[in-house]
Amino acid sequence: MNRMVTVFCVLAVAGMARAEDKPNPTGTWKYTADVNGQSIDVTIKLKLEGDKLTGTLSVMDMESKIEDGTFKDGDVSFKVSREVNGNTFTLKYQGKITGDTFKGKREFEREGQTNTREFEAKRSKE
Repeated sequence: MNRMVTVFCVLAVAGMARAEDKPNPTGTWKYTADVNGQSIDVTIKLKLEGDKLTGTLSVMDMESKIEDGTFKDGDVSFKVSREVNGNTFTLKYQGKITGDTFKGKREFEREGQTNTREFEAKRSKE
């Protein structure tokens, strides 16, 4: 009986470890973007509730809600619409979360040209 309890406990702990190893997008992610030679701090706050991914993206004291957020097996995608000087543009983010790193590409259209940049955000310990 003691042996069976020990085996059960080991299996339960192993199962919890595997659950914790799953990628989790919930949290605050930060990276620095180079925009026309200027370093800009970007903060992405994500929250996963069930299969719904919500959150915000903040750049230069402007915060925007993410739209169409998805998360599956570590893959994240969402978009953010912003208005600058009366012009609306959409940033599309797509990437993968591994541990405390969210790495991928952001894309936006400007004057008919698609601009793609890579990013690597780190989970903030705040």
